[in-house]
Amino acid sequence: MIFLYIFLCSGLEGVVSVFENRKSVLQTTKSWDFIGFPQNVKRSSIESDIIVGVIDSGIWPESDSFSDKGFGPPPRKWKGTCHNFTCNNKIIGAKYFCIGDSCGKDDIISPRDSEGHGTHCASIAAGNLIESASFFGLGKGTARGGVPSARVAVYKTCWSSGCVYADILKAFDEAIADGVDIISLSQGSDGEFPNYFEDTYAIGAFHAMKKGILTSQAAGNSGPDLYTITNNAPWLLSVAASTIDRKFLTRVQLGDGTVYEGVSVNSFDQNNTSYPLIYAGDAPNITGGYNSSVTRFCQESSIDEDLVKGKIILCNDFPRGTFTERLISKVAGILVGSPLPKDVADIFALPAVSLSQKDGTLIQSYISLTSHEGKDSLAPYIASFSSRGPNAITADILMPDLAAPGVNILAAWSPIGSVSGVKGDKRKVNYHIMYGTSMACPHVTAAAAYIKSFHPDWSPAAIKSALMTTGNECGWNNLVHPLNNSTPMSVTRNPEAEFAFGAGQIDPVKVVNPGLVYDANEIDYVKFLYGQGYDTKKIRTITADNSNCTQDNIGTVWDLNLPSFTVYMNTSTFFTRVFHRTVTNVGSATSEYRARVTTPPSLINFKVEPDVLSFSSVGQKKSFTRTIEGRTNVGIVSSSLIWDDGTFQLGFADED
Repeated sequence: MIFLYIFLCSGLEGVVSVFENRKSVLQTTKSWDFIGFPQNVKRSSIESDIIVGVIDSGIWPESDSFSDKGFGPPPRKWKGTCHNFTCNNKIIGAKYFCIGDSCGKDDIISPRDSEGHGTHCASIAAGNLIESASFFGLGKGTARGGVPSARVAVYKTCWSSGCVYADILKAFDEAIADGVDIISLSQGSDGEFPNYFEDTYAIGAFHAMKKGILTSQAAGNSGPDLYTITNNAPWLLSVAASTIDRKFLTRVQLGDGTVYEGVSVNSFDQNNTSYPLIYAGDAPNITGGYNSSVTRFCQESSIDEDLVKGKIILCNDFPRGTFTERLISKVAGILVGSPLPKDVADIFALPAVSLSQKDGTLIQSYISLTSHEGKDSLAPYIASFSSRGPNAITADILMPDLAAPGVNILAAWSPIGSVSGVKGDKRKVNYHIMYGTSMACPHVTAAAAYIKSFHPDWSPAAIKSALMTTGNECGWNNLVHPLNNSTPMSVTRNPEAEFAFGAGQIDPVKVVNPGLVYDANEIDYVKFLYGQGYDTKKIRTITADNSNCTQDNIGTVWDLNLPSFTVYMNTSTFFTRVFHRTVTNVGSATSEYRARVTTPPSLINFKVEPDVLSFSSVGQKKSFTRTIEGRTNVGIVSSSLIWDDGTFQLGFADED
């Protein structure tokens, strides 16, 4: 594989990048128990000093999830303030950013969340323990954040029109100056692959990394196609969305007693109520110029509302978001026959259920709808919507980094936020069920904050390493990871393998004791960037020093001290790739780690030198090389390397 790097120069001093000020999109609790993180997990005495910065759509301060009952004053290190907003000892900072016309007349010009997304994400990361929370009785249980004693600082950058890049960069700068410990970012670019310093999120996360702050970011909701992840910078965490063992199912009963089962979060009480059924293709708005070929998709304007009034509509391939206010008060419900995967349950503005196309074609009678909670025995697996790698910017860096629960997540909500996103839906809730990498991201944010509470001096790279090397990914062989007894990720359920789940699903208990970590600092990333073709002038703007691009400080991507190893080849010819890595001992002072390599049957050889690492003190560093060579015609070849001292097993996967 030949890489051609294009060197670009800027004519302005003090400018990192010049790019269009576009708008980005939001990447939209049983989950903690499912991944083995119970309420009574060991907590650090300084968890309440950890500050989680959430860059999102704001927060609803009256939610019980953010009550400051039992909280003392903010940590002394905190420098933040609250703008047009009343904070407390839980929400200790709140700012909003509205540069130009990013916010409109219908927005609440304050950090208050009118949409619900920011509230949901903040409570997943650091919400209080709230018993008997539910969405109209569904998912009832204790809603809680991963670090409920931590403080929250919110930075509102997302408005009804979207999230503007200039606002996001300003929010990063403010969060860094205020003194947050972790930044949670459940948003991202939509289908764009800018280079690292034309990428708002990469720039902001780089600034944060320089100050010792890790950024956790949603991988995106553009899956399951490959090359759909847009946040590819190695100094941040890219989080995929996995399932948990909870599903919301809705039964459809015909007049003859036949029952079908589909998915949806249906809060409407339809028990023992029957309605006439009409096929959408039989209700065309003829006066509007529509016929059955269009109406069958249930596009609102194409339907004759008099023909469907008081009836259940049967649709084919129902496009979300098109069935809105005009018909909500007219029809009794919707049945959707769709070819799309049914791993997520949508919330509709009226009684509805998504069925297989086969079942949809069989339903021609009266029905009733009821929702119930079921168990997904295949979980965890990566949701169909979760964006996939490979890394479109630097192919030899694995993306996503890891996975966390992002489907059917119950968390706090803004009571003035729409439940379904459909105008005319008047339901109000304090807790809402959502899916998306937006929900996965704050799970990892919380796990990172949990690590920080035990190891406040660890760098962002060390925290990232601990999260990745203790994940439950086992790649091609489907064996249980030695550090995690839960069901591992599987290529059977996700044939994209590491390009779907990265290092696997997080294990928040194991993360505080990884034994060894792969650490990196600003200099390491700068060397990597020089090797990627960025010029001295641009990198000086980032580093604010007098560094020069010389032969000594140009690094290769294969020597960047990451916990994963990736080789990208576009040919079946013989290849050799050598990786240089350094691990830092954070476990037992005196220890000896032996390399265990697990490989699939292939024509690729894997070698580790040395294969034994001996340590005599905490903080001691040891280096090794990993050589991967051979040839293959297989699309993806996975292997794993585990450093094992009998107590700690430091694991990671290769992607070839």
